[in-house]
Amino acid sequence: MALQQCGLNLSGTSRELQPHGSTEFPCAGYASRHTQRQEDDIPWHWHDEIELISLAEGQMNISTPSASFLLEKGRLAAINSGVPHAASAVGECSLRSLVFSPALICGSDDSVFARKYMRPLAACKAFSGVLLEEECVSRWFAAAHNALAQDVPGFEFTVRENLSRICLRLCERFAGQMDKRAPAMDRDDLRVKKMLGCIHENFSDNLSLRDVAGAAGISERECLRCFQRTIRLSPFQYLLKYRVMRGAETLLTDPASSVSEAASRCGFDSPSNFARIFKRFYHCTPREYRRANARRDDALTLPPAPEA
Repeated sequence: MALQQCGLNLSGTSRELQPHGSTEFPCAGYASRHTQRQEDDIPWHWHDEIELISLAEGQMNISTPSASFLLEKGRLAAINSGVPHAASAVGECSLRSLVFSPALICGSDDSVFARKYMRPLAACKAFSGVLLEEECVSRWFAAAHNALAQDVPGFEFTVRENLSRICLRLCERFAGQMDKRAPAMDRDDLRVKKMLGCIHENFSDNLSLRDVAGAAGISERECLRCFQRTIRLSPFQYLLKYRVMRGAETLLTDPASSVSEAASRCGFDSPSNFARIFKRFYHCTPREYRRANARRDDALTLPPAPEA
Protein backbone atom coordinates (compact mmCIF):
# COMPACT_ATOMS: atom_id res chain seq x y z
CA MET A 1 0.00 0.00 0.00
CA ALA A 2 1.39 3.40 -0.93
CA LEU A 3 1.73 6.14 1.66
CA GLN A 4 -0.65 9.07 1.41
CA GLN A 5 -0.17 12.80 1.84
CA CYS A 6 -1.87 14.18 4.94
CA GLY A 7 -5.02 16.10 4.04
CA LEU A 8 -8.22 16.59 5.98
CA ASN A 9 -11.78 16.23 4.71
CA LEU A 10 -14.01 17.17 7.62
CA SER A 11 -17.71 16.71 8.26
CA GLY A 12 -19.94 19.23 9.95
CA THR A 13 -18.77 17.96 13.35
CA SER A 14 -15.03 18.14 12.52
CA ARG A 15 -14.99 14.38 12.11
CA GLU A 16 -12.56 13.34 9.41
CA LEU A 17 -14.38 11.77 6.46
CA GLN A 18 -11.33 10.40 4.70
CA PRO A 19 -11.30 6.58 4.83
CA HIS A 20 -8.16 5.16 6.43
CA GLY A 21 -7.33 1.92 4.65
CA SER A 22 -10.13 -0.41 3.59
CA THR A 23 -12.74 -2.62 5.24
CA GLU A 24 -10.43 -5.58 4.62
CA PHE A 25 -7.38 -3.83 6.07
CA PRO A 26 -8.39 -0.71 8.07
CA CYS A 27 -5.02 0.99 8.31
CA ALA A 28 -3.39 3.78 6.30
CA GLY A 29 0.07 5.32 6.35
CA TYR A 30 0.91 8.98 5.78
CA ALA A 31 4.01 11.07 5.14
CA SER A 32 4.22 14.85 4.90
CA ARG A 33 6.42 17.85 5.61
CA HIS A 34 5.28 20.76 7.76
CA THR A 35 6.64 24.23 8.49
CA GLN A 36 5.64 26.97 10.92
CA ARG A 37 3.48 28.57 8.26
CA GLN A 38 -0.15 28.78 9.30
CA GLU A 39 -1.39 26.76 6.33
CA ASP A 40 0.86 23.86 7.37
CA ASP A 41 -0.86 23.56 10.75
CA ILE A 42 -3.07 20.51 11.25
CA PRO A 43 -6.40 21.98 12.49
CA TRP A 44 -8.57 20.50 15.20
CA HIS A 45 -10.31 17.32 14.02
CA TRP A 46 -11.12 13.80 15.19
CA HIS A 47 -11.66 10.31 13.79
CA ASP A 48 -12.76 6.93 15.06
CA GLU A 49 -9.33 5.38 14.49
CA ILE A 50 -6.24 5.42 16.73
CA GLU A 51 -3.38 7.50 15.35
CA LEU A 52 0.36 7.01 15.85
CA ILE A 53 2.68 9.88 14.90
CA SER A 54 6.45 9.87 14.54
CA LEU A 55 8.93 12.40 13.15
CA ALA A 56 11.76 11.58 10.78
CA GLU A 57 13.19 14.99 11.66
CA GLY A 58 12.26 18.16 13.49
CA GLN A 59 9.76 18.86 16.26
CA MET A 60 5.98 19.24 16.41
CA ASN A 61 3.56 20.51 19.04
CA ILE A 62 0.54 18.22 19.44
CA SER A 63 -2.57 19.24 21.36
CA THR A 64 -5.64 17.42 22.67
CA PRO A 65 -8.34 18.97 24.88
CA SER A 66 -6.60 17.61 27.98
CA ALA A 67 -2.90 17.86 27.12
CA SER A 68 -0.22 19.44 24.94
CA PHE A 69 3.21 17.98 24.34
CA LEU A 70 6.28 18.36 22.16
CA LEU A 71 7.00 15.46 19.82
CA GLU A 72 10.65 14.98 18.82
CA LYS A 73 12.50 12.55 16.59
CA GLY A 74 12.83 9.16 18.26
CA ARG A 75 9.57 9.42 20.19
CA LEU A 76 6.08 8.25 19.29
CA ALA A 77 2.78 10.03 19.95
CA ALA A 78 -0.45 8.06 20.27
CA ILE A 79 -3.89 9.69 19.94
CA ASN A 80 -6.90 7.69 21.07
CA SER A 81 -10.01 6.97 19.05
CA GLY A 82 -12.49 9.86 18.98
CA VAL A 83 -10.17 12.42 20.61
CA PRO A 84 -10.03 15.92 19.02
CA HIS A 85 -6.44 16.90 18.25
CA ALA A 86 -4.36 19.47 16.38
CA ALA A 87 -0.68 19.92 15.57
CA SER A 88 1.83 22.52 14.40
CA ALA A 89 5.49 22.25 13.43
CA VAL A 90 8.30 23.86 15.38
CA GLY A 91 10.45 25.15 12.55
CA GLU A 92 10.20 22.38 9.96
CA CYS A 93 9.49 18.70 10.46
CA SER A 94 8.89 15.50 8.53
CA LEU A 95 5.85 13.62 9.79
CA ARG A 96 5.08 9.91 9.54
CA SER A 97 1.80 8.50 10.83
CA LEU A 98 -0.34 5.39 10.93
CA VAL A 99 -4.10 5.66 11.39
CA PHE A 100 -5.86 2.37 12.11
CA SER A 101 -9.12 0.99 13.39
CA PRO A 102 -9.04 -1.02 16.64
CA ALA A 103 -10.81 -3.70 14.56
CA LEU A 104 -7.47 -4.42 12.87
CA ILE A 105 -6.16 -5.68 16.21
CA CYS A 106 -9.41 -7.22 17.50
CA GLY A 107 -10.59 -9.24 14.53
CA SER A 108 -14.17 -9.80 15.70
CA ASP A 109 -16.13 -7.73 18.22
CA ASP A 110 -16.55 -10.70 20.56
CA SER A 111 -12.86 -11.67 20.61
CA VAL A 112 -10.75 -11.56 23.75
CA PHE A 113 -8.68 -8.82 22.12
CA ALA A 114 -11.75 -6.60 21.81
CA ARG A 115 -13.27 -7.40 25.20
CA LYS A 116 -10.12 -7.45 27.33
CA TYR A 117 -7.90 -4.89 25.61
CA MET A 118 -9.05 -2.65 22.76
CA ARG A 119 -12.52 -1.61 23.94
CA PRO A 120 -11.29 -0.67 27.43
CA LEU A 121 -8.32 1.16 25.89
CA ALA A 122 -10.51 3.16 23.48
CA ALA A 123 -12.83 4.05 26.38
CA CYS A 124 -10.00 5.02 28.76
CA LYS A 125 -10.41 8.68 29.73
CA ALA A 126 -6.79 8.87 30.88
CA PHE A 127 -5.63 8.02 27.35
CA SER A 128 -6.33 10.97 25.09
CA GLY A 129 -2.86 11.68 23.74
CA VAL A 130 0.42 10.36 25.09
CA LEU A 131 4.14 10.26 24.33
CA LEU A 132 5.81 6.84 24.16
CA GLU A 133 9.55 7.22 24.61
CA GLU A 134 10.77 3.61 24.66
CA GLU A 135 13.16 2.79 21.83
CA CYS A 136 11.39 -0.51 21.17
CA VAL A 137 8.08 1.27 20.51
CA SER A 138 9.73 3.49 17.88
CA ARG A 139 11.23 0.38 16.25
CA TRP A 140 7.82 -1.30 16.12
CA PHE A 141 6.29 1.78 14.53
CA ALA A 142 9.09 2.03 11.97
CA ALA A 143 8.70 -1.65 11.06
CA ALA A 144 4.95 -1.24 10.51
CA HIS A 145 5.27 2.04 8.60
CA ASN A 146 8.08 0.75 6.35
CA ALA A 147 6.23 -2.48 5.57
CA LEU A 148 3.14 -0.50 4.59
CA ALA A 149 5.15 1.97 2.50
CA GLN A 150 7.15 -0.70 0.66
CA ASP A 151 4.15 -2.97 0.06
CA VAL A 152 6.30 -6.04 0.67
CA PRO A 153 4.69 -9.50 0.44
CA GLY A 154 2.80 -10.20 3.65
CA PHE A 155 3.09 -6.58 4.83
CA GLU A 156 -0.33 -6.94 6.49
CA PHE A 157 1.12 -9.42 9.02
CA THR A 158 4.06 -7.13 9.79
CA VAL A 159 1.81 -4.10 10.26
CA ARG A 160 -0.70 -5.89 12.46
CA GLU A 161 1.99 -7.59 14.55
CA ASN A 162 3.82 -4.35 15.34
CA LEU A 163 0.67 -2.32 15.94
CA SER A 164 -0.49 -5.05 18.31
CA ARG A 165 2.74 -4.68 20.26
CA ILE A 166 2.23 -0.94 20.55
CA CYS A 167 -1.40 -1.39 21.64
CA LEU A 168 -0.32 -3.89 24.29
CA ARG A 169 2.22 -1.37 25.59
CA LEU A 170 -0.56 1.24 25.78
CA CYS A 171 -2.78 -1.22 27.65
CA GLU A 172 0.05 -1.88 30.11
CA ARG A 173 0.61 1.83 30.60
CA PHE A 174 -3.06 2.52 31.38
CA ALA A 175 -3.83 -0.82 33.03
CA GLY A 176 -4.96 0.73 36.29
CA GLN A 177 -7.16 3.29 34.57
CA MET A 178 -9.02 1.17 32.03
CA ASP A 179 -12.60 0.20 32.81
CA LYS A 180 -14.22 -2.72 30.99
CA ARG A 181 -17.48 -0.77 31.18
CA ALA A 182 -17.24 1.85 28.47
CA PRO A 183 -17.98 5.28 30.02
CA ALA A 184 -19.88 8.04 28.32
CA MET A 185 -17.86 10.40 26.13
CA ASP A 186 -16.28 13.25 28.05
CA ARG A 187 -18.72 16.15 28.11
CA ASP A 188 -16.21 18.77 26.99
CA ASP A 189 -15.01 16.55 24.13
CA LEU A 190 -18.55 16.10 22.89
CA ARG A 191 -19.33 19.80 23.15
CA VAL A 192 -16.16 20.98 21.43
CA LYS A 193 -16.68 18.54 18.55
CA LYS A 194 -20.09 20.07 17.90
CA MET A 195 -18.85 23.65 18.21
CA LEU A 196 -15.81 23.11 16.00
CA GLY A 197 -18.10 21.50 13.46
CA CYS A 198 -20.31 24.58 13.51
CA ILE A 199 -17.30 26.83 12.86
CA HIS A 200 -15.81 24.65 10.12
CA GLU A 201 -19.12 24.33 8.31
CA ASN A 202 -20.19 27.97 8.60
CA PHE A 203 -16.90 29.91 8.84
CA SER A 204 -17.76 32.14 5.88
CA ASP A 205 -21.06 33.24 7.48
CA ASN A 206 -21.60 35.96 10.07
CA LEU A 207 -21.23 33.58 13.02
CA SER A 208 -22.03 34.80 16.52
CA LEU A 209 -21.06 33.38 19.89
CA ARG A 210 -24.72 32.44 20.30
CA ASP A 211 -24.56 30.35 17.10
CA VAL A 212 -21.48 28.45 18.25
CA ALA A 213 -22.86 27.87 21.74
CA GLY A 214 -26.19 26.76 20.31
CA ALA A 215 -24.49 24.00 18.30
CA ALA A 216 -23.64 22.33 21.61
CA GLY A 217 -26.82 23.36 23.41
CA ILE A 218 -25.00 25.41 26.06
CA SER A 219 -24.92 29.03 27.20
CA GLU A 220 -22.54 31.58 25.71
CA ARG A 221 -20.63 31.81 28.98
CA GLU A 222 -20.19 28.03 29.15
CA CYS A 223 -19.13 28.05 25.49
CA LEU A 224 -16.28 30.45 26.36
CA ARG A 225 -15.23 28.33 29.34
CA CYS A 226 -15.35 25.11 27.31
CA PHE A 227 -13.14 26.56 24.56
CA GLN A 228 -10.59 27.79 27.09
CA ARG A 229 -10.51 24.39 28.84
CA THR A 230 -10.03 22.45 25.61
CA ILE A 231 -8.75 24.53 22.68
CA ARG A 232 -7.16 27.20 24.91
CA LEU A 233 -8.47 29.91 22.60
CA SER A 234 -11.73 31.84 22.55
CA PRO A 235 -14.28 30.85 19.88
CA PHE A 236 -13.63 34.18 18.11
CA GLN A 237 -9.85 33.65 18.11
CA TYR A 238 -10.25 30.16 16.69
CA LEU A 239 -12.75 31.34 14.04
CA LEU A 240 -10.40 34.16 12.99
CA LYS A 241 -7.43 31.80 12.67
CA TYR A 242 -9.49 29.27 10.72
CA ARG A 243 -10.79 31.95 8.34
CA VAL A 244 -7.27 33.24 7.65
CA MET A 245 -5.99 29.70 7.04
CA ARG A 246 -8.80 29.09 4.55
CA GLY A 247 -8.08 32.44 2.92
CA ALA A 248 -4.41 31.50 2.49
CA GLU A 249 -5.49 28.18 1.00
CA THR A 250 -7.71 30.00 -1.52
CA LEU A 251 -4.87 32.32 -2.55
CA LEU A 252 -2.72 29.33 -3.47
CA THR A 253 -5.25 26.84 -4.83
CA ASP A 254 -7.21 29.35 -6.93
CA PRO A 255 -4.66 31.70 -8.55
CA ALA A 256 -7.38 33.30 -10.69
CA SER A 257 -9.24 34.60 -7.65
CA SER A 258 -8.64 38.14 -6.47
CA VAL A 259 -7.77 39.07 -2.89
CA SER A 260 -11.29 40.51 -2.59
CA GLU A 261 -12.80 37.16 -3.64
CA ALA A 262 -10.59 35.26 -1.20
CA ALA A 263 -11.62 37.65 1.59
CA SER A 264 -15.32 37.16 0.81
CA ARG A 265 -15.06 33.38 0.60
CA CYS A 266 -13.52 33.08 4.05
CA GLY A 267 -15.95 35.40 5.82
CA PHE A 268 -14.24 38.80 5.97
CA ASP A 269 -16.39 41.86 5.49
CA SER A 270 -13.78 43.75 3.44
CA PRO A 271 -10.49 43.13 1.62
CA SER A 272 -8.73 45.69 3.84
CA ASN A 273 -9.80 43.87 7.02
CA PHE A 274 -8.71 40.56 5.51
CA ALA A 275 -5.30 42.03 4.57
CA ARG A 276 -4.84 43.50 8.05
CA ILE A 277 -5.65 40.25 9.86
CA PHE A 278 -3.71 38.21 7.29
CA LYS A 279 -0.56 40.26 7.92
CA ARG A 280 -0.92 39.73 11.66
CA PHE A 281 -0.76 35.96 11.12
CA TYR A 282 1.60 35.66 8.14
CA HIS A 283 3.72 38.83 8.50
CA CYS A 284 3.07 39.77 4.86
CA THR A 285 0.17 40.94 2.71
CA PRO A 286 -2.01 38.43 0.81
CA ARG A 287 -0.43 39.52 -2.50
CA GLU A 288 3.10 39.15 -1.12
CA TYR A 289 2.17 35.73 0.24
CA ARG A 290 0.81 34.58 -3.13
CA ARG A 291 3.87 35.88 -5.02
CA ALA A 292 6.33 34.32 -2.56
CA ASN A 293 4.68 30.91 -2.74
CA ALA A 294 4.42 31.08 -6.53
CA ARG A 295 8.19 31.69 -6.70
CA ARG A 296 8.81 28.83 -4.27
CA ASP A 297 6.69 26.43 -6.34
CA ASP A 298 8.47 27.51 -9.53
CA ALA A 299 11.84 26.90 -7.90
CA LEU A 300 10.82 23.40 -6.91
CA THR A 301 10.05 22.55 -10.55
CA LEU A 302 13.31 23.88 -11.97
CA PRO A 303 16.11 21.43 -12.82
CA PRO A 304 19.25 21.70 -10.68
CA ALA A 305 21.78 24.31 -11.81
CA PRO A 306 24.69 22.90 -13.82
CA GLU A 307 27.98 22.53 -12.01
CA ALA A 308 30.63 25.16 -12.76
